[in-house]
Amino acid sequence: MPQQTDQPKELDDAYQAWSKAAAAVLAKSRRVDVDELPDTPEALLSTDTADGLTIRPLYTRRDETTEPGLPGRFPFVRGADPARDVTTGWRVTERFGDDATPAEDVNELVLEAMANGTSGLWLSVGKPGGGLGVADLATVLRGVYLDLVPVTLDASTEGIAAARELLSLKEKAQAAPVAAAPTAATTHSFGLSPLTAAFSGRATVDADEATALAASNLPVGVRTFRVDGSDFATAGADNGLELALVVAAAVAHLRDLTAAGLSAEAALNQITFGVSADDDQFATIAKFRALRKIWARVAEVVGAPDAGGAITHGVTDLSMYSQRDPWVNMLRSTIAAFGAGVGGADQLTVLAYDATIPADKRTSSASFSRRIARNTQLLLLEESNIGRVLDPAGGSWFVESLTDDLAANAWAVFTEVEAAGGYRTALGSGWIAEKVEASLARRDTEVAHRRISVTGVNEFPNIDERALSDAQGASASSVTDVVTGTPKLARIGRAFEALRDRSDAVLAEQGARPSILLIPLGSVAEHNGRTTFVANLLGAGGITVVNPGPLTADKIGDAVAGANTPIAVICGTRARYAEDGPAALAAARAAGLSRVLLAGPDKEWPESGDSQGDRPDGSLRVGIDAVSTLSDLLDQLLSTSGATA
Repeated sequence: MPQQTDQPKELDDAYQAWSKAAAAVLAKSRRVDVDELPDTPEALLSTDTADGLTIRPLYTRRDETTEPGLPGRFPFVRGADPARDVTTGWRVTERFGDDATPAEDVNELVLEAMANGTSGLWLSVGKPGGGLGVADLATVLRGVYLDLVPVTLDASTEGIAAARELLSLKEKAQAAPVAAAPTAATTHSFGLSPLTAAFSGRATVDADEATALAASNLPVGVRTFRVDGSDFATAGADNGLELALVVAAAVAHLRDLTAAGLSAEAALNQITFGVSADDDQFATIAKFRALRKIWARVAEVVGAPDAGGAITHGVTDLSMYSQRDPWVNMLRSTIAAFGAGVGGADQLTVLAYDATIPADKRTSSASFSRRIARNTQLLLLEESNIGRVLDPAGGSWFVESLTDDLAANAWAVFTEVEAAGGYRTALGSGWIAEKVEASLARRDTEVAHRRISVTGVNEFPNIDERALSDAQGASASSVTDVVTGTPKLARIGRAFEALRDRSDAVLAEQGARPSILLIPLGSVAEHNGRTTFVANLLGAGGITVVNPGPLTADKIGDAVAGANTPIAVICGTRARYAEDGPAALAAARAAGLSRVLLAGPDKEWPESGDSQGDRPDGSLRVGIDAVSTLSDLLDQLLSTSGATA
């Protein structure tokens, strides 16, 4: 976003003072003169996101932008609903119908949930293998005031029939004790998403049939299409790409609807948006605000700017959920819910913390998981009062800048889709798949190198955690058949969790996990940092460490004999490597170790006067491709142990 040019001189002076002070600190930390810094302090302290955006270290009044309007008014950045009840906030939308629970029991669960804070429903209907059928909707919704509680359907190939059944039930439904006009908060969605589902592989309805339904003079407060960003996000799309693709799909629906005879305003009023929410708090806030800004621009272009308020249903992103240390998912989903709520989501669904764990391996009851997910939102609403202020992040120099930058990024990609012939053409040509695959590859690289941390997975793993698979079972990390999941679901921690699955299989087969010996040199103060780093890194791959404590060269043979592993890692400081490293390496070789690694950069190993001098066989250090390294280590450990994992 370009900075304002008409700023008072004192603001520029203050910024220059900060820049000068920051340069001095950077120069001192790098042990160079200020003139030797390779770039400006702002550039050196900035961070690039997966979307290609730059997060600067400091935002000031120099970044102030024009007031983005009021909630419920064009350009809708601050919200689609001008009359949102601040005592209710967003709608706490709970999902039902994904298992084989009978309709009568689901109705009891629904009524109980609504008595305990749920204010919106998301119903899974017509899924293969059991669950709710279209005919069960009347039973499930018995006792629910449909003029007060928004219902969203997810009905797979039965979407048209389920939509007609919901319409019929709405017409015959008992009115609430106090009548209320339809608002953004009470809008029902048939949940039809044929275009986004065509990418992800979810079963869906024919787009032409859905368009015909939308053009059939539906009552106010009912919308047909739910353009679902989760189809892209859970496959690896970054935020800008997700927004671009949902807008491109929505524009394709607009064209279909206007071709079917609807006015631009009526067509706009047939679309809602599903938006993924993850644990990048500020990015999630900006994502919801940016989507509304982009959609308002689309509405302006088609001549109906006042109908451009995007109604959004936030859903916690399945791809951020881990199977390992799943309790951390409660924290991830809390941050995601906070971001979506502050960003102005009209509805929000927090998926269960164990949603990506195969059902037969979960340790919590479904009722517990539901209650925790529901209470995550209620804590934010009732105790933290997040919903009592519309767009509480509005006016923040950082959030406003991030919103504008993300909107510009997404709009640029959207125009590429349009230039490629529109959403359908881009999808059919493989253009969209290529973009999402490239985004996923970038993310996987960042995770593999641990530049993106996944607590409990690639950082701070609990290696003694209960196994999710056994020697005869399928790898749990590959499971995609989960609530709201798609065949393209690519969880962020799946590569590390696949390594942990291999370790679990070895544990089941042999009674012990693969292990590597640590050779700590010097005092605890000298080696502790690196032994801890190595144990953390190896644990992320399911490899335990044998740490005998500080060793000297003459004790290494005994340690190797008792460790029962062909691999060791020498751990110490650069100075200690210079003094004791070569002797320790020679002792490790003499003890029969086939591979000896160094903790820290290779350059810390002392140079030998002999060009043929022995060196470690590699190093474990910050920035390596941990997935590749750990996989290679597991291969060697399993080949020598005879394990079959």
